[in-house]
Amino acid sequence: MIIQTTKKLRQLEALIKMSSLVNSTLDTKEIRKRAIEAAQELVEAEAGSLLLVDQETGELYFEVATGEKGDKVKEVRLKMGEGIAGWVAEKGEAVIVHDVKKDPRFFSGVDQKSNFTTRNILAVPVRTKDKNMGVLEAINKKNGYFDNDDLEILQAFANQLAIAIENANLYEELKETFYGTIEALAETIEKRDPYTGGHTKRVMNYSLLIGKAMGLSPKELENLKLAAILHDIGKIGIKDRVLLKEGKLTDEEALEMNMHPKYGAEILEHIKQLKDVIPGMRGHHERYDGSGYPDGLKGKEIPLFARIIAVADAYDAMTTDRPYRKGLPKEVAINELLRYAGKHFDPDIVKIFVESVLQSDTTHAF
Repeated sequence: MIIQTTKKLRQLEALIKMSSLVNSTLDTKEIRKRAIEAAQELVEAEAGSLLLVDQETGELYFEVATGEKGDKVKEVRLKMGEGIAGWVAEKGEAVIVHDVKKDPRFFSGVDQKSNFTTRNILAVPVRTKDKNMGVLEAINKKNGYFDNDDLEILQAFANQLAIAIENANLYEELKETFYGTIEALAETIEKRDPYTGGHTKRVMNYSLLIGKAMGLSPKELENLKLAAILHDIGKIGIKDRVLLKEGKLTDEEALEMNMHPKYGAEILEHIKQLKDVIPGMRGHHERYDGSGYPDGLKGKEIPLFARIIAVADAYDAMTTDRPYRKGLPKEVAINELLRYAGKHFDPDIVKIFVESVLQSDTTHAF
């Protein structure tokens, strides 16, 4: 009795910890990874797997699987009702199978694929009130057999997991909608000037190339991506006669064109979620020697994202055809960046970009 109580307390403590962990992030991949780790810890299993329902085909697929051959298992798909996991998904009921070889529902193809030997399984449905999301499995009890206490604690965790996955999926959908809106907004600028088609996407890709080479965090890369997408959004406030002029701008027209970073910042300052993005967008025409605009910033005073976008923007502008000139060859554009490193551009960022471009044929990759 004391042993059983101790086990339950240990499982409840682990459940609270694991539920807290999966609900502390909106990263779907991280949630799924933590789910498997939780399944193994909660019921002391050798391995675990999370099978999700493909909403288009209705099949189950291994989103995460642990163990030595986990990656092999990910290639397997099961039809609804196929295998023990398929049965659990179809019926919406948890199950303990003490000896899989004696259970007609057992699908041996997974073991054959992974060279893993399954002895026993505890499988529970992962679902909300109105949605069947998948199945969480604990495989091979380390000591003894899975029991009803194991089933109850794993099912309790699976209920928490379903909510976490649903929240993360909703967040991803909202984020995709947000990015779609931002990109559509940026494209309205390009539609006004047919000669800059694809510029925004290329600048974004070049900027991310630099950011990744610099080891920026995922959050920093996300903000850099947004700043690059939006870097020219202020051109929406520039008159067509200036924006679309094919020849050299007059001094007055140049001053008006130079206002676009400031206009962009003013447009976006009303969106609080973009407060970390605005400095990179506003400062992408600042120059390292202080001769840029709109604020005349110098050196490291210029926000990092702005220094990155400045290099990406200049490179794309040089290598893209315009109505009044042909784009420069890659080698010539690189030499121009090197020539103005320390004057117009951050020399460290130029070095990183040039090395990255030379290592991967970037102009073709994008």
